[in-house]
Amino acid sequence: MNVPWNPAFADCAPPFEPVRETARQLRTSAWPGCEDFNRLLALRAVPAVNAAGRAVRFVMQAARPGKFEDKYEPRIFLRGEVQFRAGDWHDVFNALAWLTFPRAKAALNAGHYCALERQRASGAGNRAPVQDALTLLDESGVIVATSDAALGGLLASHEWTELFWNRRAEVAQHMRFYLFGHGLGEKMLRPFIGVTGRGLVCEVPRGFMALPLARQLAEMDGKIAARIGSVQSPLATRDLTPVPLLGIPDWCPDNEDERYYNNAAYFRPKSPGLR
Repeated sequence: MNVPWNPAFADCAPPFEPVRETARQLRTSAWPGCEDFNRLLALRAVPAVNAAGRAVRFVMQAARPGKFEDKYEPRIFLRGEVQFRAGDWHDVFNALAWLTFPRAKAALNAGHYCALERQRASGAGNRAPVQDALTLLDESGVIVATSDAALGGLLASHEWTELFWNRRAEVAQHMRFYLFGHGLGEKMLRPFIGVTGRGLVCEVPRGFMALPLARQLAEMDGKIAARIGSVQSPLATRDLTPVPLLGIPDWCPDNEDERYYNNAAYFRPKSPGLR
C-alpha cells in the first residue's frame, strides 16, 4: 500500500487504539527500522519472548532461505528473530502487534512452527487446516470482547442492523473490538467499503470494560494465546466470524445513519445453511 510514513497515524482513528501508545513512541520523521522497535522491546517491563522462551528481536529480512531453520516462522521459534522490511507498513503493523500482543503472537508462531515440523517429518506438502486459521487470525484478526453473550451471538449470526444499530448503546457498554491482524491494520490506513476482519469472540466479566486499556489488552493477549494453544480444541477458520469493520460504532462516521447498514453487499446476511 503506497501510504507515506506518518508518525501520528494512530492518534485519531479508533481502530488503532490498541497500538496507539506504542506507536506514539515512534516519533521519527523517517520510516522506523529494526533498531526503533528493538528499543521499544527493551523498554517493556515484561520481556517479549517466543514460545520457546527466547527473547524476541527484529532483524532485517534476509535473502530467500535455503534451510528450514532459516525460514520465517522457524527463525522466530528457534532464534527469536522476527524479520522486518524497512519502509513497509505490513511489517510495521506486525512489529506493533508483537509489542502489543506478545503472548498471542508467540502462540501463533509456535502453531505455525509445529505444523511445519509435522509437514517436514511426514513429507506432506499441503498446508494443515490449522495453518489457514492461524494465518487468517494473524493477518485479518479482530479480537472481540463481550460481557453480553447475546451480542456475540448477533455478531456470529450476521444480524448487523440489530447489533450495530438497534443495540448500539449495548455494544458501547458491553463490547470492545481490538484490531489484531497486521494485514488488516495496513488496510485501515485507507479504509474502504468491503474491508472485513475475522473476529475471535471472547466472553469477559462485566467489569472488564471499566479496566484501563493496558489491562484489557494484557488480559486479551493471554486469552488469545490460550485459545490458539488449545490442544483439545485447535483453532479453525469456522471460529473466526466476519466483522465488517466500518459498521462498528465510531469506526466510521457514515454509520451514524441506520440506512448505512442496508448495503447487503457489505453487511451480508449469513447463509441459511450456516445459521
